[in-house]
Amino acid sequence: MELLIAVFMLIVLLIIGIPVPFCFGSAVVFLTVTLGYDTAWMLPTAFGKTNSILLMTIPMFILAGAIMNGGKIGGALVGWLESMLGKIKGNLVIVSVVACGVFGAVCGSGTATLSCIGSIVTPRMKEQKYPLGIIGAVLCCSAPLGLLIPPSGIQILVAWSGQLSVLACFLATVIPGIILMVLLSVISWIMVKKAPELAEPEHLGAGEWMLGMRKKTVSAVPALLMPVIILGGIYGGFMTPTESAAIAVLYALPVSMLIYKGYSFKQLGESLLETSVTTGVMMIMIIFISILSRMFLMEQLPDKMMKVMFVVSENPMIILLMVNIMMVVMGMIMDDVCGTLLLTPILLPVMHEIGISPYHFAAILGVNLGMGNITPPCAPFIFMSSRVCKVETIPMLKPILILIVFAYIPTLILTTYVPQLSLWLPSLILGDKFVPF
Repeated sequence: MELLIAVFMLIVLLIIGIPVPFCFGSAVVFLTVTLGYDTAWMLPTAFGKTNSILLMTIPMFILAGAIMNGGKIGGALVGWLESMLGKIKGNLVIVSVVACGVFGAVCGSGTATLSCIGSIVTPRMKEQKYPLGIIGAVLCCSAPLGLLIPPSGIQILVAWSGQLSVLACFLATVIPGIILMVLLSVISWIMVKKAPELAEPEHLGAGEWMLGMRKKTVSAVPALLMPVIILGGIYGGFMTPTESAAIAVLYALPVSMLIYKGYSFKQLGESLLETSVTTGVMMIMIIFISILSRMFLMEQLPDKMMKVMFVVSENPMIILLMVNIMMVVMGMIMDDVCGTLLLTPILLPVMHEIGISPYHFAAILGVNLGMGNITPPCAPFIFMSSRVCKVETIPMLKPILILIVFAYIPTLILTTYVPQLSLWLPSLILGDKFVPF
């Protein structure tokens, strides 16, 4: 009963808008008082969990995202993609989706992706008379690609929390991320291409088009090399994720300051301050969630959940459906970091019991939390997209629902029930080093 009350209290506090660390701290205090826990083990447990070099990866990717956001790197990327698709009516929705995927592949943050790409493409889309609701919806639904396309900050937390291979977690989400990116591009283009007020693309001759594309490509080379260096280093085994995050910062700084000239030392100071604050809040949150997760494990919550699920059905397909529903609901009321840190240690034993690889689970969790970020009642990306694009939320809701139904849900179904989509790439690249269980 105490566990149910703690979970209910946590959900209510999150919904009414109490700061996230205080929500989890309140649940910890409640369980400590009601269950009579000795507090002596709590700080050593939290310190032991946070004393990991892997966690250094997250603030460095946050800093790299902030530098890219202010350094015109996203602008070069968008310009290159736009030149490639310049003859297609409604091409900017495809540009937006792909740019979010590529940008997210470098900074690993959906928030930074939405802020940077949204601020670049929104004025262009408005100028060409794209429907306002679709502008906000496409950017809102594309931003979570940063949670799937590696290097993903969420997958780093999954690996850290579940003691898994970071590289295998990265690789497990590549194909689901690409499937989602393709579906979002196609559905968005279908929605927008029949808009009567949409401007026709500029008609260019083949020579003029090739010349413009060549210029944009040359300008975009420093930006395009960034994911090649970072992801190539990780997948090639030359760099650890922590080292790649440091390289991302070291590469982004001169590119932003000297090549694109969109970043200054003053902005660097602001980015360092913002990164420090974000990291501090995240570490406090991780401490409380680590203690709460440990309490849930000590109270055998995973075993109790399995017993309840097995009462309904012992079929792994049905259990996966129930787990997906649970993750979607949790994703609707808490952000991706909280959802990852709370659900991973609780659900991994359940997945092991029904024979699901933890890396398959990592991909399922990534898709679910991405969808949760765009699904009310909380839906942080909806409100952020509304601010970035300066679009009311009401006209965004219908196209967001369409993208959820025809892009996110098919991706989630495929990821859940076709394990090879998640496991094929890790087994191909890692070979005998990859142990799926």
